[in-house]
Amino acid sequence: MAKEISIALAQLNMVVGDIIGNQERIKKAASYARDTLGCRVVVFPELTICGYPAEDLLLRRAFVDDCEHSLTDLVADVTGIAMVVGHPFRSNGHLYNAASVIDDGQIVATYCKQHLPNYSVFDEKRYFEHGAEAVVFSIDGHSIGITICEDIWERGPVEKCVEAGAELVVTLNGSPFNTGKIAFRETEIVGARCRENSVPIVFVNQVGGQDELVFDGGSLVADATGKICVRAEHFVESIVKAEFVSSDSTMTIRGEVVPQPEPIASIYSALRLGVRDYVQKNGFRGAVVGLSGGIDSALTLSVVADAIGAENVKAVLMPSRYTRQMSIDDAISEAESLGVDWSVVSIEPIFDAFVQQLAPVFEGFEADVTEENIQARCRGTLLMAISNKSGAIVITTGNKSEVAVGYATLYGDMAGGFAAIKDVPKMMVYQLAQYRNEEIG
Repeated sequence: MAKEISIALAQLNMVVGDIIGNQERIKKAASYARDTLGCRVVVFPELTICGYPAEDLLLRRAFVDDCEHSLTDLVADVTGIAMVVGHPFRSNGHLYNAASVIDDGQIVATYCKQHLPNYSVFDEKRYFEHGAEAVVFSIDGHSIGITICEDIWERGPVEKCVEAGAELVVTLNGSPFNTGKIAFRETEIVGARCRENSVPIVFVNQVGGQDELVFDGGSLVADATGKICVRAEHFVESIVKAEFVSSDSTMTIRGEVVPQPEPIASIYSALRLGVRDYVQKNGFRGAVVGLSGGIDSALTLSVVADAIGAENVKAVLMPSRYTRQMSIDDAISEAESLGVDWSVVSIEPIFDAFVQQLAPVFEGFEADVTEENIQARCRGTLLMAISNKSGAIVITTGNKSEVAVGYATLYGDMAGGFAAIKDVPKMMVYQLAQYRNEEIG
């Protein structure tokens, strides 16, 4: 006789530290998965309750206490659907990166992450202890294993789940975006674990920006051969349904498969999402961009306007005696084409004042890069003043190539609160600008 179960993949944008807000997001998503999608189980991302990565907040006892209270509230408040929720978990004086299964008013299983990443942007060994045991839980006769993020990047945890009787495995993730990772993660990581163990995997990833990280979502279900049977859209919140039908030794998986984004589109989406969440999650009233007429500031302005709305962006043109009229005209055209408010504030009198004050100290020296840097610092000071007065954040416009060769002025064009294209090399700036013009308009 065939067995059926429907699982919702809750690809949510959690906010680090907002335990109460995250709890409400979990409850709302669970209700939607139960009442609208008709699912029996809903799976959330890694460390759902506290947000990922919570970093040094995890060193505060009161913070972990609040996470525990939130988990208790979810057990009491959510009925009619089983939830797999990520959270910090204390046991015997140790803290674990864990996931608990909540069903019918109780916690029926808790799993502790076995592989803790401690490279690149990850620092989990600072906060957590390794788990060691596989966990397989049963829902309506279906045996389901649990892993968390790095566990599927290593061989072992999925194998342990299958050895313990799992017919499918769910994995909770906080997997950040980088160029080329989307396709690699699907085929070489999730797909490989499926094929090695002849087991379907439900991969649920969070979405959204958190400081310098961007999480791309792309939650999916792959069957035992690694074939993608369900895929959520990248870079947006979504809750998608996967239906599993088991008959004898065969499992059929049904659901929508959204196409992968093209590489250049994924990079632009990541930049836009990173800016939006940094501005909004940190409570800024908008953004300020110094607009020069060049391609770096033009791309930055486009990303910011697309991220938070043109009405929330202020462009500032700051010409000097060396600024060509063409640059001013281009900058105005860029702002107006995007619907961004702009203003012109000349740095000429400020620059003159600096040079005059420094004249006795600079006597005997030829003009050089020093004066160029003074111009950049005049501009940085003006932008930061506008930011302080308005409550809008300065988005800096330097790209990775400039930073790599030192072609940037400290306290000048590097001034600001967030560098939107800091990881983008110059050649890709051109590609992204072309993409913005052709695909988005």
